[in-house]
Amino acid sequence: MLSIAKSFQFKDAVDITIVALLIYGLIKLVRETRAGQLVKGLVLLVFLFLISSYLQLVMVSQVLTYFFQFAFVAILIVFQPEIRKALEQMGRSNMGQSIANAVTGRDRDRNRAQIRKAINAVVDGVGILQQLKMGALIVFERQTKLGEIIETGTPINCEPSGQIVGNIFFNKAPLHDGAMIIRDGMIHAAGCILPLTKNTSISAELGTRHRAALGVSEESDAIAVVVSEETGQISVAVNGVLARRFTRDTLRDVLENYLIPQEEKASTVRRKLSFISGKRTVKK
Repeated sequence: MLSIAKSFQFKDAVDITIVALLIYGLIKLVRETRAGQLVKGLVLLVFLFLISSYLQLVMVSQVLTYFFQFAFVAILIVFQPEIRKALEQMGRSNMGQSIANAVTGRDRDRNRAQIRKAINAVVDGVGILQQLKMGALIVFERQTKLGEIIETGTPINCEPSGQIVGNIFFNKAPLHDGAMIIRDGMIHAAGCILPLTKNTSISAELGTRHRAALGVSEESDAIAVVVSEETGQISVAVNGVLARRFTRDTLRDVLENYLIPQEEKASTVRRKLSFISGKRTVKK
């Protein structure tokens, strides 16, 4: 121990910290998912291999040796959804977004006026739909592109307005059943099919729209706005968390806080983002 302590350098501390963070991230990723059960199975196989080697069970040891030779490829196949989710989360991190902006030359202030116009249009449209007791599902695309989802709907690519939002979700309109996708402040597509949440512990009173909103927020950094057809209640899903009972004013505040660069909204960010921890929140 003394010899190790004498040779210990700053780079060794950095090395250990990085490995610890990677292990922590892996545990956090697989916890409470199907991957968690698979990890337990792999641990049992390793334990069985050690026992078989100690007891000199030649056939069992040989079979497990062959298995572990191809384990890396098997892990990539079995854990493909979790690996993809981890890489997407890394890309959506502040560092990942900064690198992406530097590479693509994108400016955070770009389309700010257009995004604000889209927010106002959605808030106005939600007000119209509440009065008519009609449901809606509106998704704001952010860093994670939703091209695969957009392909399931009908391209529109029009300027947003409250009237257009109301017309699309009018219950006799052909596109009212799907989701509307807003990209760069424009209504990009409508009638899109979203993935449903894989969370089995959510409230049974939540319908398909709410489950789809949670699903797209789990698989991307998109923000989904839901208007309940039965109650007219406004809900917002972000990062796999659904918050309910929004008013038009609080909806506008939350959308601006998430979609408009933070430096412009610095005075209201901390005050309004009680979204996740407030009483309205329905967690996973």
